[in-house]
Amino acid sequence: MGIVVKRLLPSALLLAIVIVWGWTFTVVKDAIAVHGVVPFLAVRFAIGSACIGVFAVRGAQRRSLQTGAWLGLVLAAAYLLQTFGLRHSTPTNTGLITGLFIVFTPLANRVLFGVRTRRILWAAIAVSLCGLALLTGAGPQGLRPGDGLTLGCAACFGLHVALLDRYSKGHRAVTLALGQLTSATVLLASVWAVQGPIGWPPAEVWPALLLTGGICTAAAFFVQTFAQQRLSAVQTGMIILTEPIFAAVF
Repeated sequence: MGIVVKRLLPSALLLAIVIVWGWTFTVVKDAIAVHGVVPFLAVRFAIGSACIGVFAVRGAQRRSLQTGAWLGLVLAAAYLLQTFGLRHSTPTNTGLITGLFIVFTPLANRVLFGVRTRRILWAAIAVSLCGLALLTGAGPQGLRPGDGLTLGCAACFGLHVALLDRYSKGHRAVTLALGQLTSATVLLASVWAVQGPIGWPPAEVWPALLLTGGICTAAAFFVQTFAQQRLSAVQTGMIILTEPIFAAVF
């Protein structure tokens, strides 16, 4: 029984995070209309870094922080593309196109690391994507201006999953997550500073910032790192692929 629980725990935790991610598509769309894409993301990741830093600073290894730091740059690029795309599209379309990362993950694994994906898994990916389109009902809504940016986001998320699958082993999950969130915060804050003056977020976006920063960023990327130390890239991807369904439902 203990072995079964140990094997199911990473999948169950990751699925719980995916449900919350799906819920927050609508929350984020409303918040960025008030505060802007880059300011929202910069504060969100700053909150996430602060939250996880409380647990990760003690015993943090420099090697893990460095590995997480460059993974965080890919993560920041993915969120920039996704959030700008969401601004000019619908939560359902954004969720569905983001789900295409499941195709980019094995492609990145193949190109970068020479990892072959079995034909049965490619078939499962194809069937899952077809089912996803039917379940979300995204097709009839048609393409929106932001959908191209979201496709770039899917490529970045696929790359992030492949890289995390490759390099997460042998590190404390919490330290690796801190490295990712900190480097993403620095990059996003730098873009914000270039865009214009940095200001305090308005009161109406703080609930969305605290939710996405604490749960959808700090807790979520700790869980994803923890899960990918125990699951393959394709297994991880198939769980995250359910996110658009929850985005459409919420």
